[in-house]
Amino acid sequence: MTGLPDAAARELYRAILHQGGRVRLGEIRPEDEPAVKELSDLGLLVLRIADGSYSAVNPRAVGERLGAELREESARLLARAALVPDLLDDLAQAYDTAPRRTEAAGGIRRVAGPEEIRHLLSQIARDYPHESLAAQPGGPRPPQHTADTLAVSRRYLEAGGTERTIFEPSVCGDPHTVELARESTRMGSPIRVLEGPFTRTLIFDRAIALVPASADNAVAAVVEDPALVGYLVGVFEQQWQRAQIVDWEALAAGPTAPVVHEQVGRLLAQGLTQRAIATRLGLSERTVAAHIARLRELYDAETLFQLGWRMRGARTTGESGR
Repeated sequence: MTGLPDAAARELYRAILHQGGRVRLGEIRPEDEPAVKELSDLGLLVLRIADGSYSAVNPRAVGERLGAELREESARLLARAALVPDLLDDLAQAYDTAPRRTEAAGGIRRVAGPEEIRHLLSQIARDYPHESLAAQPGGPRPPQHTADTLAVSRRYLEAGGTERTIFEPSVCGDPHTVELARESTRMGSPIRVLEGPFTRTLIFDRAIALVPASADNAVAAVVEDPALVGYLVGVFEQQWQRAQIVDWEALAAGPTAPVVHEQVGRLLAQGLTQRAIATRLGLSERTVAAHIARLRELYDAETLFQLGWRMRGARTTGESGR
């Protein structure tokens, strides 16, 4: 069925009505021929072969006819839509019964190998498209995966899903991960950073979760038990509340050294040792030592104890003056 008349066809129809509701074939200008054809296809103009002219038809009659055609077409589409699940039922059953390359252990499936895990994740993202919660420790993200990660997130969000992700603070010093986080945040997928150890966890629609089943993350355990998934969701929500909001735009726009510098100082003020700070931020002890040396100069401190004491005093003064 054709659409409703466009502006040119409507204007021509009004002009024909103004001329008495008829127009002879010889009076039609070449530039008006597309509009005449459109009006004729819709039934708003009827050709009278006997006198070689077009006559205007009441739009109400045409509207009733077009409305009836639309209702009939809608009924046909609804009938076809009702049949689609049945037509695909054999494929759905094949999908449900297809062998998975997993190992069952205590009611929890196991998936081995990076490729198998990525394949499973792509399936889960399609089957559970509403919410994704991800705790991703391990430092900076591999730069070669940035484009694919953003493409997957974009499709997930465009389909109406939501995403939240937690990284380690050490990613703030990696330009590639900062760019990834900035683009994700721009798309509406917020990323925060959490100090302290936490476990890699991926949760979809609060119904299924993936957690590591080996120290090297080469094996994933698929958790579908509602009680266990609910527990993992609760842990994630607590971590999300403790996680720090990061201005990824500012990090991407300028050098990241001041951010790491501030993190080292904050951890030092909390009483952590140089080695503990290096482990926490994913930095070398040599890099942490360089940051501490600059902090000593800034606070005019001779020892680490004196530096930590003065930094805690500065933080207390700053908070009380707010």
